[in-house]
Amino acid sequence: QVQLVESGGGLVQAGGSLRLSCAASGRTFSNYHMGWFRQAPGKEREFIARISTSGGRTYYADSVKGRFTISRDNAKNTVYLQMNSLKPEDTAVYHCAASRAPATHPSLYEYWGQGTQVTVSS
Repeated sequence: QVQLVESGGGLVQAGGSLRLSCAASGRTFSNYHMGWFRQAPGKEREFIARISTSGGRTYYADSVKGRFTISRDNAKNTVYLQMNSLKPEDTAVYHCAASRAPATHPSLYEYWGQGTQVTVSS
């Protein structure tokens, strides 16, 4: 089992920044690829970004490329999502997730956090 707890969400004005954190406990964090997803009301869960086990490879959805940065610190069992130039359409609940393989589809992720709300006002 891997337990994931997100933090860092909140209310921010358009153009602002937030940094989300996802703290992991349980099985060896560095064995898992980590991803960030978001879900807005009435919409499906959307892939945002993923990072390899070592942190050497990252991949982003087109909707956030150039604005968001995923990173990880395996010594702290934590993955981060730095979000810059936020837009109202970024408003959603943001979830981190763990997978044994690099993936973008949520069904391929084994473990999920409860999520943290991000609200961007115009």
